[in-house]
Amino acid sequence: MHPVDLAIIVVYLAAMPAIGVLVGRRQRSAADYFIGERSLPWWAVCFSIVATETSTLTVISTPGLIWAASGNYNGLTYLQLPFGYIIGRTLVSFVLLPRYFKGQQTTAYAFLGQRFGSAMQGVSSVAFIVTRLLAEGVRLFAGAIPIQVILKHFGLHTSYWQIVVVLTALTVIYALVGGIKAVVWVDVIQLSVYIGGAIIAMIVLAGKLPDGWTSRAADAGIFRLFDFNFDVLHLLTSQYAFVTAVVGGAIFTMASHGSDQLIVQRFLACRSVTDGRKALIGSGVAVTIQFALFLFVGAMLWAHNGFRTLPELGVKGDDVFTNFITSELPVGVAGLLIAAILASTMGALASALNALSNSTVADLYQRFTKRAPEDSKLLRHGRIWTLVWAVVFAVFGSLFSNRNNPVIEQGLSITGYTYGAMLGAFFLGMWVKRARQLDAIIAFVVTVAVMAVVVLAVKIPPAPGAKPVVLAFPWYTLLGVLITLVVGGALSLRHRTADTTAPKEPEPV
Repeated sequence: MHPVDLAIIVVYLAAMPAIGVLVGRRQRSAADYFIGERSLPWWAVCFSIVATETSTLTVISTPGLIWAASGNYNGLTYLQLPFGYIIGRTLVSFVLLPRYFKGQQTTAYAFLGQRFGSAMQGVSSVAFIVTRLLAEGVRLFAGAIPIQVILKHFGLHTSYWQIVVVLTALTVIYALVGGIKAVVWVDVIQLSVYIGGAIIAMIVLAGKLPDGWTSRAADAGIFRLFDFNFDVLHLLTSQYAFVTAVVGGAIFTMASHGSDQLIVQRFLACRSVTDGRKALIGSGVAVTIQFALFLFVGAMLWAHNGFRTLPELGVKGDDVFTNFITSELPVGVAGLLIAAILASTMGALASALNALSNSTVADLYQRFTKRAPEDSKLLRHGRIWTLVWAVVFAVFGSLFSNRNNPVIEQGLSITGYTYGAMLGAFFLGMWVKRARQLDAIIAFVVTVAVMAVVVLAVKIPPAPGAKPVVLAFPWYTLLGVLITLVVGGALSLRHRTADTTAPKEPEPV
């Protein structure tokens, strides 16, 4: 590795924890630690949301989505999914977000506690913790994969566990001391780094492309944006089908950004409902622009690689951008891109640590101990749990030793098990007034069990004799919501009147 590239990486790794500690070192209360005393500007929260949902694999893999493994091209059709994100986040900002700002709620699951009772709040919080532990722990390891490949190319031979431990240690420094303020402001910097890296890569690529490449790209379908194939089988199994991407994407993001504490904690740090809406809807627009940017990098890489398909290149789509970074970027730029990849991993991990700590303290410790400890004690508990979850993530991510372990794929798709149940529980509480706490808990557990079967075992044969394929992931959440509402609604029919045993649901503001 060139000394300049190495210096850039070292400076970045040292600077991020230092900046985070500097920004958030003066924590006055638990509310300050978890939701920043609801004082953060909406645009910073918006960028933090985007950074939180962006992993190393997003940065590396998105350019490769231009290609299809079959030898054809997906073009820009992946952009249909964030179109659905904008719709879903707009709905969340008007349906769910006002309820979160009513009162002193610090977690998404406090609403379920108010509507049904503490047991339902605890169940949903435990589901969130398990989901985040699996998804983020595995994503931490998965993020180490391209980092190891890049470092190996530059002569630095490292193990996966070493990368996992270093990233976790550096991240926990500012997440532990600075809380949500440090996490949000470091996210803003990290987003700027990897977006800046993508723009620089485009500038470098532009000087290497042949004349008339855009015309060839248009003729080959590289710039195709919509997939209007309405064949039922295609709609069920392809995430690139228009209806699947837009409708499924909207429901999926309603769960990920409306019922997942990882994101809800972000907009709860805003100053008002209006600012929360700006942050949430703005994140949908920003992530669409981000995907468009990385997909355009993919289109440029297609031209740079001689207009060839993946079988002709002899590589996977995930490897195209990585190979370009390691072999063709000038000195300094390669270091910046590696720093950008580190940024996306550290940002997602920091967000998960703070959200897990928040949910553990507010949804579990306070609810089940039935104590109202002084604020300084809650702040101490928050920091202790941040450290605990950092150790758990490091250990969990270090358990893997190779990239072929099938647990990786299961961990990365774990949200399919729980997102529908979580969002369905919120809708059950809002729409089915007869539903009691036991109805909601049973519906939640049944949904998770059914979705586990769907995700792991249900296969759809696309044609006689063809290899069966799975249901497209955008449909998982919608299916889970429907199961929760049907089961919970059916159980609620046992009761003749609306539920009056749980605390009254707060009116939206």
